[in-house]
Amino acid sequence: MLPLHETIYRKSMISPKNLNPMTVEQALNLFNLTEPFSQEALQQRYEEARRIWHPSRYAGLTNNPAKYMEMYKKGEAKTKEIQAAYQFLSNHLRLQNESGTPSFTLEETPEQS
Repeated sequence: MLPLHETIYRKSMISPKNLNPMTVEQALNLFNLTEPFSQEALQQRYEEARRIWHPSRYAGLTNNPAKYMEMYKKGEAKTKEIQAAYQFLSNHLRLQNESGTPSFTLEETPEQS
């Protein structure tokens, strides 16, 4: 049986191969949160960020067709970052609440095989 932190990590969609290493502090800064935080507060900030950075909405802020795709791609990238940070912080919070073990960063988690 895998240790709890490995099980949570493997269930997460975050992979160090497709995401720059993220720390808890960086993820919290993305949502303008500080520790301690609740799942409800994280969920609320996540939904706000997703609304702001949704690719179609963000790209729709310009009437310039040449800039539309550039802005759409920027919105896509930011949405992926928001999703990864949300999953990371949800796992971090779950790990703290369930096992009482110290927090972790992607740099400290084992590589997914």
